[in-house]
Amino acid sequence: MLEIRDLHKSYKKFNVLNGLYMKINKGDVYGFLGRNGCGKTTTMSIICNIIPKDDGEIILGEDGTNRIKIGYLPETPSMYDYMNGYEYLGYTAYCSKYDGDVKQRISAVLALTGMTEDAKRRIKGYSRGMNQRLGIAAAIMNKPDLLILDEPTSALDPEGRAEVMNIIRTLSGTGCTILLCTHILSDVERVSNRIGILNEGHLAVEGSIEEILTSYGMDCVEIQLSRPDPHAVELIRNAPFARSIDYIEQTGLIIANVENGEEGMIGTMKLLADNSVPVSGVKLSRPTLEQVYLSIVGGHWK
Repeated sequence: MLEIRDLHKSYKKFNVLNGLYMKINKGDVYGFLGRNGCGKTTTMSIICNIIPKDDGEIILGEDGTNRIKIGYLPETPSMYDYMNGYEYLGYTAYCSKYDGDVKQRISAVLALTGMTEDAKRRIKGYSRGMNQRLGIAAAIMNKPDLLILDEPTSALDPEGRAEVMNIIRTLSGTGCTILLCTHILSDVERVSNRIGILNEGHLAVEGSIEEILTSYGMDCVEIQLSRPDPHAVELIRNAPFARSIDYIEQTGLIIANVENGEEGMIGTMKLLADNSVPVSGVKLSRPTLEQVYLSIVGGHWK
């Protein structure tokens, strides 16, 4: 649905995008991640033809003809607040040249976004969550092939976030391709099937969440010693399967990143048993998206 090839964009002497390559397949919910100022909004604005690119290619559509419909929700949607929600969607339908039954379509998007009861209220009196839901309704008014959402749950309470996530799931179920930009990694894990992490102007990582966790994350073994024992820490630190160690001396807790999950845990326990180190508990944890993300954008991964 979308392919970006060697995209470049600078603002005066500041290079924002330095050869960005990215691919989103039809039906994907693609989580687009990266720190503030890394170029995510710039990328989305170029895709929507809001700002020009310096160099590179944006290829839209499965056939590469660029003849697709795009819906876009900016981070802070700006609306005519003297209108009510129904009027604003009618205006959106007119601007997007929607060629179907406008009243029927407005009713459908209001129902999908949970805005039916508030549609006749003035936008001026809407809450932040209502504004976000109306913004999504406007973005999907013309039945887009590609829906771009920039921080759709920003500043929402947990209930509002859950509502927006449910809307995204519903849209995905209809076959809509979605580019989701957010800092809330738990939301990405809940709805995305693929992600890309933007760092230093290019895509550092791209793939399914499972692929990325497997390739770039490390399993973690937490070992609770029966009593603090610095010697045990050195044993694990020098083991071939351990990569990094944290030790909480007051409680005797060792946190070790290991390769090969269960094998690393078994190796750790055998090592301690062979050296008569008493252990009261052990737990194996899989890597999280947050750990991988912080490792990449924090410069710890190369």
